[in-house]
Amino acid sequence: MNSLDWAVLIGYFGVMVAIGVWSHKRVDDVGDFFTAGGRMPWWLSGISHHMSGYSAVMFTGYAGIAYQYGITSYVTWSFPIAIGIAIGARLFAGRLNRLRSRLHVASPLEYLKSRYNLPTQQALAWSGVLLKIVDVGAKWAAIATLLSVFTGLTLNQGILITGAVTGVYCTVGGLWADALTELGQFVIQLLAGVAMLVAVLAELGGVSALWTVWDRLPDSHAHPTVGPYTLTFLLAYLFIKTFEYSGGMWNQAQRYMATRSAHEARRSARLSAVLWFVWPTVLFFPMWAAPLLVKAEKPDASDSYALLTEHLLPHGLLGLVIVGFFSHTMAMCSSDANAISAVFTRDIAPALPKLGARARSWSHRAGLLAARLSTVAFLALSMAVATQVNSPTFKDIITVVIKWVAGLVGPVSIPFLLGMVPRFRRSGPTAALVSWAAGLFAFWLTNYGLTGVQLQVQIVAPVATSLVLYVLIGRLKPEDTPERDAVLARINPDDGGGDGDGTDGAYGEDGAYGEDGGGAGRADAAARPPTSCNRSARR
Repeated sequence: MNSLDWAVLIGYFGVMVAIGVWSHKRVDDVGDFFTAGGRMPWWLSGISHHMSGYSAVMFTGYAGIAYQYGITSYVTWSFPIAIGIAIGARLFAGRLNRLRSRLHVASPLEYLKSRYNLPTQQALAWSGVLLKIVDVGAKWAAIATLLSVFTGLTLNQGILITGAVTGVYCTVGGLWADALTELGQFVIQLLAGVAMLVAVLAELGGVSALWTVWDRLPDSHAHPTVGPYTLTFLLAYLFIKTFEYSGGMWNQAQRYMATRSAHEARRSARLSAVLWFVWPTVLFFPMWAAPLLVKAEKPDASDSYALLTEHLLPHGLLGLVIVGFFSHTMAMCSSDANAISAVFTRDIAPALPKLGARARSWSHRAGLLAARLSTVAFLALSMAVATQVNSPTFKDIITVVIKWVAGLVGPVSIPFLLGMVPRFRRSGPTAALVSWAAGLFAFWLTNYGLTGVQLQVQIVAPVATSLVLYVLIGRLKPEDTPERDAVLARINPDDGGGDGDGTDGAYGEDGAYGEDGGGAGRADAAARPPTSCNRSARR
């Protein structure tokens, strides 16, 4: 990198901070901080959902897979994500939006206390927070790895720089800052991705290289599934990503909650699905062709894309591509930080023995301060984990992302997401807690208790175990009650089909609970301070 590249990078950091400061004016309380007050346009939500779904791991871990195996990197990664989001658009997006518009919650997990009970809510909240600390730690390590290739900074220095900049804008501006910076990051990524594609095509002989390059690459590069990434792995990944990217990892759920209505939440999901289907092909082609242009130095080829950019791009454009790397990681990490902060301040803190009474009576100002402080704490913990991501415990970045995250997301997300669907109304606290605990045990058993377990088994066993037990226990030990049925009624479409505008008839013009709707949710809502979600609904 020269002075021009540094200028681009520093300018990018400056713009991100400026957006955060500007977004600060739109944040009055925790409702604005966590769900944008329910005023986010569907197209901004969709772009934000897309950008918050992947990070610089694509340019390290998945670049290595693309370098070694070819198009399977797309077929077994972004393609199943696109399909999973499309499925989630139908099943979950609208219901997640009604958590805000009808139950007036600011955290995705707030409804679990009424849907199940307090222990279930706390189990999912604590385990999900711990999982996200590890997940985001892997993302910091990925971007720091790229930064070290270009600048010579150490891993820890790179983690500190990116974490600090992200912390400033997402702590000050909340979800509005996340979404607006992700829009800017999407534009930067678009320019950088196209620039890289053009540079690779020019090096390989022009546009015709799109279809002629395969003759010069290994035969396996054109196979949709190869190596450890088999058809079984693809189906397992589709199964997992449907839950993860439909809201199971919480940050995507917030994007649906932030839109004005259930209809707009589904439009947001469909836009994200289209972007996942199309855009990664532009980003992946240079990675597929990389063996013809550079020789990877690391055994897993995770440095191949960084070497490719240094080899092909002039200064200035090189800085733009590096900014593109940052945009991915900062988008995902800031959105995760906001989601975890929501879960801590709205779900965990009110249940803590000494802090709980104060947390339940926080004023708007105190709640907002707690949200910002918990965001900083989460970022600091994840950055600390990032320094250990290549230790024997985690092995490497791609292991954390594929095995840890994919393996653990099921036990956390299945009771959360399926708990909103009437078909699973009989599954109560017992089903939720047993499926959660058994899923975690299945993760430990297949990853550490047994040897020689195939990759697809390692990632699918936890989520499959959780799903089967959640459904089976609900049938054998039904725990549906009128109060739990009332919660389900509020977050599902009316019998008359009113599903589009978030003001479905029986719930009144402001989306509040009807006079005859059960007491559990109303009691919870009355116990906490009003949020901007309430105010915006009544305007």
